[in-house]
Amino acid sequence: MFAQGSYAPQAGEPGSTAIPRDSSCFRDWAMSCEVQRGYRRIDMPDSGQVTSGAPVYAVGYPDAPQAVSLGDSGAAVLQFNAPFYDGEGYDFAVFENGFGSGAEAFLEFAFVEVSSDGEHFFRFPAISEIQTDNQIGAFETTDASYVHNLAGKYTVNYGTPFDLADIPDTSLLDKSRVTHIRIVDVVGSVDPSFASYDQDGNMINDPWRTSFPSGGFD
Repeated sequence: MFAQGSYAPQAGEPGSTAIPRDSSCFRDWAMSCEVQRGYRRIDMPDSGQVTSGAPVYAVGYPDAPQAVSLGDSGAAVLQFNAPFYDGEGYDFAVFENGFGSGAEAFLEFAFVEVSSDGEHFFRFPAISEIQTDNQIGAFETTDASYVHNLAGKYTVNYGTPFDLADIPDTSLLDKSRVTHIRIVDVVGSVDPSFASYDQDGNMINDPWRTSFPSGGFD
């Protein structure tokens, strides 16, 4: 494993693409959020679903520590006041409540999907170079430079940016009029029975098991 991965590093590090929440580049925030809660532990369905936070906490300006937890494989669908489009450079950003300083931090990841009709969603091609030999524990840290196109790459109050140009063109997605974003929790297990995979078929290793009410992506 190399000392640094192939992609942009953590917020505050040279070369980071993290965008602070008070950046003037932001023109709008989500106006609504619908959440499908995931499990506390997907390997133990009887553990129940996560309960922390409310969907409204994902609406408007990021206001940590207020957040809504998705749990293992949970999802959230967000809508906006007006459609957005594929412009030059990054088109939107997703915030999470990871914490830490320096190159490594506590990070929980999620896939990001977009839709122009609220029915057909298309996922950003995510990449993970994180080792999969050893499970990252519930409170262990990760180097952000090992991941690309995963929400949660950056710590609290810093958005992870996404460029719609990264999604292959299809007649079912109008990149000039995107109306919905779906966030899908990455189950960070390195057990193939429960794992989530990147675009190249690599398991994505992130803190697991997070068997508490606020588990999973927030």
